[in-house]
This record gives sequence, structure tokens and C-alpha cells, in this order.
Amino acid sequence: MKSIAFLVATEGTERVELTEPWDAVKDAGHRPVLLSTESGQVQTFDHLDKADTFDVDAVVADASLDEYDALVLPGGVANPDQLRTDEKAVGFVRDFLASGKPVAAICHAPWTLIEADVVRDRTLTSWPSLRTDLTNAGANWVDERVVADGNLVTSRKPDDLPAFIGALLEAVDHGPDNAGAAQDAVRA
Repeated sequence: MKSIAFLVATEGTERVELTEPWDAVKDAGHRPVLLSTESGQVQTFDHLDKADTFDVDAVVADASLDEYDALVLPGGVANPDQLRTDEKAVGFVRDFLASGKPVAAICHAPWTLIEADVVRDRTLTSWPSLRTDLTNAGANWVDERVVADGNLVTSRKPDDLPAFIGALLEAVDHGPDNAGAAQDAVRA
């Protein structure tokens, strides 16, 4: 069983981008862990409407990279916008990518990747409005359901969750270099 960190801000996470990968990780026999910038609960949203709240398992400032085998960054507009202003969250994301362990980001989550300065010379996708931000940060942006570039898996939106989850689980179970196999299967 592997431990998979899900890093979110205290509010603004798109609910399905947290819950669907969370459930898939759990169903695959792994242990999902909810990290946030503060203890207590996080408020998720269904687009702009408040949705469910979830209990935080650990605060990112106290988290150790060694405790986790992969990192998931759900989207939502407000969530990554808040995360990218938290030095501990940004540092955790930067260190996680540098470790070579799988990192999966969907929708607006690449904003946090930009702040961590880890997108230069990488190919990734995101919600379309982040295209300019990613390009300006040195990334090669493409409009695809899922993109695997080394240990980084990205997707555009909730409609892409099946492809995103497939690539995430492939990277968790078989290493980041095999996440492309899930990506290739989606293209076929």
C-alpha cells in the first residue's frame, strides 16, 4: 500500500477533482492523505457553489516528502490560487517534483506548479485559461485530455478525470516513466 498526498487549500477545491481520484486511489488499495495549509476542514466547491467539507489529515508545513509515494493537486480556481501564495505548499510541490515521485495536477492546479518553478521545458495541459501563464513560465502547453511528462501527469478539466485517474494510477503502481502508457491508451 502506498501513501498518496492530496494537497489543497482550505477552500476552493473542485469537489470531483478531489473525490474521484481519492476514491480511485483508495479502491486501488492505496492510502490517500488530505494535506492542507491549515488543520481543520477544507471546503470544496461544485464550480462556484459550496459542496462538501473534508477533514484535513495533516498540515503541509509539517509534512515530510518521505511519507508519501505520490502527490495529487486537484484544481478549482481559488484552490491553486491560494496554494501558490503559501511558501510551505509551494516548497513541498517543488521538492516532490525534484524527488522524481509522481505528481498529478488537474485543471487550474498548474498555477501552483508555475509558482514552484517546475514547468520549464515540460509538456503539460491544464484548463485552457492557464495556457498563457504556462507558456510564459517556459512550458509547452498542449490541449489533450492527459499528458505525462516524466513524473508529471496533467489534465484539463473534470471531463478528463477518467484519463487523469488512469495515468495517475499507472504512475503510482508502475513508476512515473510508465504514466505515458495510460496516456497512449487514451489516445488510441
